[in-house]
Amino acid sequence: MSAAAADAPLLPRFAAHTAGHRANPRAAGLQAPYGDRQRNVLNRESFREAAELISRWPGYGVTPLHDLSGLAAAAGIERLSYKDESGRFGLGSFKALGGAYAVWRQLQRVADAKGEAAPTAADAQSGRFADVTVTCATDGNHGRSVAWGAQTFGCRCVIYVHETVSQGRCDAIARYGAEIRTVPGTYDDAVRRAAADAAANGWTVISDTSYPAYTNIPRDVMQGYTLMADEALHQLPRDAAPTHVFLQAGVGGLAAAVCAHLWETLGAARPRFIVVEPDRAACLYASVAAGKPVSVEGDLDTLMAGLACGEPSLLAWEILEEGADDFMTVTDEAAVDCMRILARGTRGDPSLVAGESAVAGLAALLCAAAQPDLRNALRLTPKSRVLLFGSEGATDAEVYAQLIGDRT
Repeated sequence: MSAAAADAPLLPRFAAHTAGHRANPRAAGLQAPYGDRQRNVLNRESFREAAELISRWPGYGVTPLHDLSGLAAAAGIERLSYKDESGRFGLGSFKALGGAYAVWRQLQRVADAKGEAAPTAADAQSGRFADVTVTCATDGNHGRSVAWGAQTFGCRCVIYVHETVSQGRCDAIARYGAEIRTVPGTYDDAVRRAAADAAANGWTVISDTSYPAYTNIPRDVMQGYTLMADEALHQLPRDAAPTHVFLQAGVGGLAAAVCAHLWETLGAARPRFIVVEPDRAACLYASVAAGKPVSVEGDLDTLMAGLACGEPSLLAWEILEEGADDFMTVTDEAAVDCMRILARGTRGDPSLVAGESAVAGLAALLCAAAQPDLRNALRLTPKSRVLLFGSEGATDAEVYAQLIGDRT
């Protein structure tokens, strides 16, 4: 399949969408080994511990990996694989793997300090951890995971949301017994408020954002995410290893976790890794230009609410500074187009429900497929095999329905 043979009605739309691209001048390259710097953040030993535990939780199941052959043909590539996280533990997103695992790890530390047994779901009834409070800031999905973990293992939970988080997402968190507190401003304002209140009250912050002197818990969150990447590797046919991964990023924890696991597991056979952000909240895109982690200011007003982050995670940067080959930005309009494309299905592909933050990777792929300069820069060819992670479903059904409308 050549690029010229790509689906005519689909690609011209993405040729018109603006997409930013920066090649990473510090990329280690596909032949570089997974080094000590990266292994100090995430490694196979810690992955095995996380996988062994999470796979025993009630409700665990491997999420689907869809072969979107129709969309692959439309994009002029050989294969497009889509890891669908919309059903993970019934929470609607991949975040269930990270926040809840970090809650368990923190309760394990509490138990170890007392010489007690490891936490189990039975502790929700026993009240053993009733005096422990966990907290975090969230755009929706991470808070839901932390709240679910707290409810499952029996501790108190306070979740901070910024003022533009939808009521539907707040209600979904509250259903797991968490107290919701709304903070004026952006996600990063909510992060600061959660940290201040936790310090004042003796609570534990369960965040996927790391900063100086706060790394152990974000590392636990990221380690939980690696299970998703490992599942995908085992689901792919042996002759269909990915050549490219396009993966959305907020603070960078998910992108770094997937990049690290693929890099360490596949070595020189690892795929080209492209990090994708909303053009209105692109802290990693700015960081690669600056050569160091930098924050972006403003209201971060993007529909991709789960990616509306202005400050990168320092731990994520430890992986992505060398592990990511490219950084891209996409528009809200391109993301909504992709939500509708997945809902409709292309050339016989299944209809898939993907939330706003799930489709940035697909938007970047289709923009690159439609724009010759980008296609060449990313070395997309008719033999390319692309892996995407659909990181959420319709985490707010009302918002999803409004964006999809009747134009699928």
